[in-house]
Amino acid sequence: MPSSWRHNDGMVKFTLRIPEKLHERLTAQATTDRRSLNSELLHLLEVGLTTISPQTPNRPDGDSPSPAPLRGSGHSPRP
Repeated sequence: MPSSWRHNDGMVKFTLRIPEKLHERLTAQATTDRRSLNSELLHLLEVGLTTISPQTPNRPDGDSPSPAPLRGSGHSPRP
């Protein structure tokens, strides 16, 4: 695991809905990497977030004040 967090750090539990095919891919990758699905997700998020430049458009600290809704979400952005 990346050194930026430790297992005994405060953890937040939440529900995440993802497409079935994505779940299958993540589970397969976790198995390949000999990690739990949770550990694999933490690893991928950490790696992905460390590669994002703060000045990159449509990324944290670079997002517009009114982001577009997610495709297929059926929801409009909140004011």
